[in-house]
Amino acid sequence: MGQLRVGMVGHAFMGAAHSQAWRTVNHAFDLPLSARMTVVCGRDEQRAAAAAVKLGWESHATDWRAVIERNDLDLVDVCTPGDTHAEIGIAALAAGKHVLCEKPLANSVAEAREMAAAAAAAEAHGIRAMCGFNYRRVPAVALMRELVAAGRIGEIRHVRAVYLQDWIVDPQFPLVWRLRKDVAGSGALGDIGAHIVDLTQFVTGQLITGVSALTETFVRSRPLSGGGSGEVTVDDAALFLARLDGGAVATYEATRFATGRKNGLRVELNGSLGSVAFDFERMNELEFYDGTLPPAEQGFSRILATEPEHPYMSAWWPAGHPIGYEHTFTHEVRDLVAAIADRKAPTPSFADALQVQIVLDAVERSAATATWVPVEAELAAAL
Repeated sequence: MGQLRVGMVGHAFMGAAHSQAWRTVNHAFDLPLSARMTVVCGRDEQRAAAAAVKLGWESHATDWRAVIERNDLDLVDVCTPGDTHAEIGIAALAAGKHVLCEKPLANSVAEAREMAAAAAAAEAHGIRAMCGFNYRRVPAVALMRELVAAGRIGEIRHVRAVYLQDWIVDPQFPLVWRLRKDVAGSGALGDIGAHIVDLTQFVTGQLITGVSALTETFVRSRPLSGGGSGEVTVDDAALFLARLDGGAVATYEATRFATGRKNGLRVELNGSLGSVAFDFERMNELEFYDGTLPPAEQGFSRILATEPEHPYMSAWWPAGHPIGYEHTFTHEVRDLVAAIADRKAPTPSFADALQVQIVLDAVERSAATATWVPVEAELAAAL
């Protein structure tokens, strides 16, 4: 078995999740390449060294530029804040390394466009790039996509998507990097709104063509770690209407101020023949309504997506035994490793992630101008 030697930049929340995936993937799936956790990189020597030990990396480094130039690496996994994605990702591709980059792809359309162009150029030389939208890899979500593609709910008419969190409801919560536009790019919109944009387009097979939006920042000043206070420069909540290119209409809501909701991601699709709904708080389940049944038999049914026939599940436990959040990342790197071994382009590509970035930008502009903002023309120009 050949090796896929991995270097990861960043070792906080996403770094820990990705490390779990790299540690696990070859134990769960039979793959033609074996992932080797070669080096983890962080800015602080002590913390990077501790992360290497805790997360299972062979070594650590503090200079990502030196990491991507190493000749004993095949892939660079970018788990840093959004303001560094473009610089690290483009440099890694130029150095001949495959790249996995966390979402959102970048902090702006311009950066995302540069990354997509770099990925396209690298692909001509067999170098692969993928953006990490992990919720695509929930087995119930993958099953949802299969049901829709098979025509089980007919023509899609309505899409409803929400992503609700409450971790900054307290106005005394400090001004962390996710609340600064210069580092994060945007707030709830880019952090969690990007997920539901990608997820709905993935399960429907339709792209957003235009949006009408509003955003709000409820707490505009927060404490600084060293004392005093600083300005919150991102949105706390984003809501928008959208049209999709298959004729469906959609509503989206992303907020960090839904008191009591910790990670409430829900997507529902209503079609001419039925409906299907997914709620991440019950991530192993899918709600399915078959409108073709006789009226006496109609009603939402619960599909427990833990059968070996369900996507990804043959690698795990006997039927009826649920899996968790961390498995989505294992599935993500499983698909990436398989694509690299098979010399195929993985999905979502950087071009797919650029499309999501264009939608996010349209939402911001719509909210700023209180107007309907078309997406189609900009998307065609970008891709």
